[in-house]
Amino acid sequence: MFKFITLLRRFIPPYKKYVFLSLLFNLLTLIFSLFSYTAIMPVLNVLFKIEQSVAVYQSWTSHDSIKVIINAVKNNLSYYLQHFISSVGPSAALLYLGAFLIVMTSLKVGTFYMGSYFVIPIRTGVLRDLRNQLYKKIISLPIGFFTAERKGDIMSRMTGDVTEVEASIMSSLDMVFKNPILILGYLAVMFYMSWELTLFVLVLLPFSGWLIGKIGKSLKRRSTLGQEQTGELLSQIEETLGGLRVVKAFNAEHKLEARFSLLNEKLRKTFNRLNRRYNLAHPVSELLGTVVIAILLWFGGTLILSNKSSIGASEFIYYIVIFYSIIAPAKDLSKASYSIQKGVASLERVDKILMSENSIAEPEKPQVMQPFSDKIEFRNLSFKYQTDWVLQDINLVVPKGKTVALVGQSGSGKSTLVDLLPRYYDPVGGEILMDGVNIKDFNTHDIRSQMGNVNQEAILFNDTFFNNIAFGVDNATLEQVMEAAKIANAHEFIMGTDNGYETSIGDRGSKLSGGQRQRVSIARAILKNPPILILDEATSALDTESEKMVQEALEKLMLNRTTLVVAHRLSTIKRADEICVMHEGKIVERGKHEELIALNGYYKRLCDMQSF
Repeated sequence: MFKFITLLRRFIPPYKKYVFLSLLFNLLTLIFSLFSYTAIMPVLNVLFKIEQSVAVYQSWTSHDSIKVIINAVKNNLSYYLQHFISSVGPSAALLYLGAFLIVMTSLKVGTFYMGSYFVIPIRTGVLRDLRNQLYKKIISLPIGFFTAERKGDIMSRMTGDVTEVEASIMSSLDMVFKNPILILGYLAVMFYMSWELTLFVLVLLPFSGWLIGKIGKSLKRRSTLGQEQTGELLSQIEETLGGLRVVKAFNAEHKLEARFSLLNEKLRKTFNRLNRRYNLAHPVSELLGTVVIAILLWFGGTLILSNKSSIGASEFIYYIVIFYSIIAPAKDLSKASYSIQKGVASLERVDKILMSENSIAEPEKPQVMQPFSDKIEFRNLSFKYQTDWVLQDINLVVPKGKTVALVGQSGSGKSTLVDLLPRYYDPVGGEILMDGVNIKDFNTHDIRSQMGNVNQEAILFNDTFFNNIAFGVDNATLEQVMEAAKIANAHEFIMGTDNGYETSIGDRGSKLSGGQRQRVSIARAILKNPPILILDEATSALDTESEKMVQEALEKLMLNRTTLVVAHRLSTIKRADEICVMHEGKIVERGKHEELIALNGYYKRLCDMQSF
């Protein structure tokens, strides 16, 4: 419950107007409910001809006590009612009282609707804000956060968990803004009519509260398990769609079908138990309410029959009607508590993302980044993901306008080293300097605005050629996009498609070949026109013909830029100003191609292996 109060405090302030209007109409609902029920007593008196003493008009002054004034008001209402019945007759009086009941009920249901009407903008607004915050947080978290999380589980939190929180928010809003007002108002009237009967009722309620709470706790546990299993299921779906080519190539359909079927069955059993407990809310509360009413009828009826009660028969019926009116909001309250228990479990999973700390800390007083003018320096750099060192004591200088290549076997730390420059991760030891200033003293946005990336896997979006090339560049014109595509050797095949630059390229560029995807990625980097370029295995996954075209595009892109190149294929970096050979996280050789061949060391062996 505390978590939901915290949630409402976080998100409700922008919707204070709707909160006030909802509370106002719920209060009016209570007032009209009580007035509509008051018509029952005179109707009963007329129907059953219950003898009453003739009321005499009673005056009061402002000096009288509240109790005297209330008694006088009740007496005078009886006085006017008796005169009204005697003047129009019992039959006509019943007709007028029925009309009064209809009018009051119309006002009651109207205000009840308006109370719910003004809750809806709060519910949808809070849900929108929660989704926006969650998406913004996911975008802002460092890449390292997602290496420890399954994508399917994160998707489950953004969909299933957020939907569960939405249902719980609605329940909690009803619980906060509607049901307590009705329950407290009805209880106040009941206490005024007969405190003995009301105390007797309240003695019976703790047991039902305990039973409802016990069921609610088990719901929270089951809900957490259900959402975790949903995350596993979504992870498998995401992995299957991403690796469908491999699944078919290895005839592994039956294996994955069996695995998915097992997960799906576990999820079904979990939600069977969860929904059975949830659906227990209504019958349990209905039964408990009926038991309490039955006991109340016996106890109150006994008091009236023995002439020991402070209220008469018609008032006792009115009392029962008011108590019965409590049951509906009380049942809603119990169902809301069940729903909130489910929502709390989902909110904890959502908060795991929302409350995650960003390990890439922004400086409190960032330095203003000037245009890159001198050099990049990796000084005494060390890094590890968990326990084993990936990089150790790296010292490297990349002067402006030069190309430095990183080569070495897989796992030697090449890609990790270039990932540290745009601050995807922060070094564990040492520092990275740009024009003599530690990059931690700049905003990450400013650092990354100086850089362009072309990766081994061309990461494209399910959008048009134009939007993929213009990605990250505001207000780019078609002429600028076309010029970038021409430099990247991509213009010709783009214009060969049905709609040219407005053609959709499919999910992750699935309608394109590997070389075409890479050239679109290069065109995107060209349009950004960054002073620093990072090429991470940009041609390693291409065939010879595609590699040649991509290499030509890269050479145009690298012209007059400071470039860090990571490559397995040594043919792509022979012209680099400096080649650094990495082995087990250290730079073991450095120099130009001819110098390294002459050393007859690691680099020479790599060249010989590729030549062979």
